[in-house]
Amino acid sequence: MQHALDPLADDVIADPYPFLAAIREDTPVVYCAAIDMWIVTRHADVEEVFLDPKRFSASIAQAPLMPLCDEAMAILKADFGIQPVMSNFDPPGHSRIRRPLARAFSTRRMRLLEPVIAQRCSAILDGFSADSEADLARELCYPLPALTIFTMIGFPDTDADQIKAWCADKLVVNWGRPSAEQQIRAAQTMVAFWAYCLAFVERRRREPGDDLTTDLMQDTDVAEPLTDREIASIVFGLSFAGHETTTNQLANCLRAVVENGLWAAMRADRSLVAPVIEESLRQVSSVVAWRRIATEATTIGGTAIPAGGKLLLSLGGANRDPAVFADPDRFDPGRGNARAHLSFGKGIHLCLGAHLARLEIDIVLNQMLDRFAELRLDGGDYAFPPNVAFRGPEALPASWELA
Repeated sequence: MQHALDPLADDVIADPYPFLAAIREDTPVVYCAAIDMWIVTRHADVEEVFLDPKRFSASIAQAPLMPLCDEAMAILKADFGIQPVMSNFDPPGHSRIRRPLARAFSTRRMRLLEPVIAQRCSAILDGFSADSEADLARELCYPLPALTIFTMIGFPDTDADQIKAWCADKLVVNWGRPSAEQQIRAAQTMVAFWAYCLAFVERRRREPGDDLTTDLMQDTDVAEPLTDREIASIVFGLSFAGHETTTNQLANCLRAVVENGLWAAMRADRSLVAPVIEESLRQVSSVVAWRRIATEATTIGGTAIPAGGKLLLSLGGANRDPAVFADPDRFDPGRGNARAHLSFGKGIHLCLGAHLARLEIDIVLNQMLDRFAELRLDGGDYAFPPNVAFRGPEALPASWELA
């Protein structure tokens, strides 16, 4: 069966959940001609795909959603040498990359980052103290996760603005429907950032530091250590994934807290913070979809999928599946099974940064609860980037009363 839904249509970008609920109820696995993909919306079906990398390859996870124009393709073919390393890599190569990267995301590294996150969050909030309003998306949710992952990688603080600018174009090319002009600009940007990552890894090889990049270089107790090109590919990918997702999740969480009237209750009882974070990951995840491709003719949810069929795994649909979550459209911090969400994936590609994301949001919420007796949102209608995978408000204007 085919469905007329276009995941990139304005009304779907503005609020995808009613559309996803209708698909999940009517035809849970359905072909969407607008993007040439099979949309999978039920929790059990999405989970099945995640847990079967043999039938469903991750190789298209980072590929452009739409075909690129000839000029953009020529730019990338000439100078863009990134290799599959994690989210778009299948076993056995994926396992070889994941093991040292998992060790680099160690408890020690998280302990080192925690005071850095807290200090930077405090400095940003200090900058708000003279005012009673700010755009939280742009002034808090965007810079803090970016600086956190850049610090973890080892990038100099002085390069942060340039790196953030380089990362910005990747979103629309990989997961949106960009114009030819946007494709060309993004291709040039990605080539420039790739060259930076290569040079950075070469510099770290000469001048080791206390960071994830150096950890990956020094993890040589394996049969086949990572090459510098593989490390540069990891750095390139983490630079985007490590902050775009957390930026959006932090904004989504703050919005959910205020719109559900939870600020006063959380100030009075900080034990609510952790379940609020988890429920926000379920109900308003910053990652609403991910991609796989069938390696063979198969079935999902009783629907036949041809070999080579591309799948859009709707995490937004799965996380609101009433078969798993009672009254799924209600934001309920007391929900006992919120952690059954699929926002971090599942199986061999389970997100390594899950703990870091939760840590960052926890620090921000607690510091804001300490400072602000009341938080208000002044946005009304919110705009979201036009893409199939990542969702968070482009602006989050807010005002507050100091505690």
